[in-house]
Amino acid sequence: MKMRAMPILVLSLIASLASLSYADPILGLDISSFAVLGGTSVTNTGATTIGGDVGVSPGSSITGSGTIILTGTAVYHQTDSSAALGEAQLTTALNALAGVTPVTTLGSDLTLAGTLTPGFYTVPAGATNLSGALTLDGEGNANAAWVFLLPSSLITSPGSSVVLENTGAGAGLFWVVGSSATLNSGTSFAGNILANTSITLGSGVTLGCGRALASTGDVTMINDTIGTGCAGSLEGSSGTLPSSTIEATVPEPSTWLLFATGFVGLLLFGLWMKQPASAQSA
Repeated sequence: MKMRAMPILVLSLIASLASLSYADPILGLDISSFAVLGGTSVTNTGATTIGGDVGVSPGSSITGSGTIILTGTAVYHQTDSSAALGEAQLTTALNALAGVTPVTTLGSDLTLAGTLTPGFYTVPAGATNLSGALTLDGEGNANAAWVFLLPSSLITSPGSSVVLENTGAGAGLFWVVGSSATLNSGTSFAGNILANTSITLGSGVTLGCGRALASTGDVTMINDTIGTGCAGSLEGSSGTLPSSTIEATVPEPSTWLLFATGFVGLLLFGLWMKQPASAQSA
């Protein structure tokens, strides 16, 4: 190889490596096991089935656990280290997702938006954010991902629904709520609800393959079904948001990778500069 090509090769290597980024999970390991997590309390009335852990922190109240059916290996975490770590990771996720750009602005009622393909969306405040059926079309991408940023509240009408189609087990769906979320009776919902304050689920709500995660308030349930059915098209809602799906990404490039490639590049360039002029122009 001619030595005069060395600087160009080094700079190309640095540029290609520096462009790499790593898609860290949106939900950390400690919070990903929770189907329900409240900041002050968790309250249940009637028979509710939950396919994941139930926790509360820093509050300590879990009311109505006698009528909750936990499936699989799910357990309770009442003001313990797991719940505390989960709440810390919820705060991290809320901050990360709230800052993504660019986003597409929709009307206050998602039902009127028609079918939505993968992307980042924001919905302004409204009396109802979902009055009927919302269809999310993955366009054949098994790792399709949607993020809905609701700066105020999330409110559904009774009997409303979220329907996913043309996607696969790697799909991810996140609802980032500035204050509180209310899913009214009979709502068939999907994905992870990350609320800064509280979450209220009316009677007979189904939150398929998702989570109800409240940061500073409570989670209230009435005869509901939460976090089951993950073998279907939302298995990826375990907390991963594939960066390959959407141009806007949350993860940042690895600082250590940039440092290492830059250091190697400078070292090689320095060695090249020490070569005799005849060698550089050979």
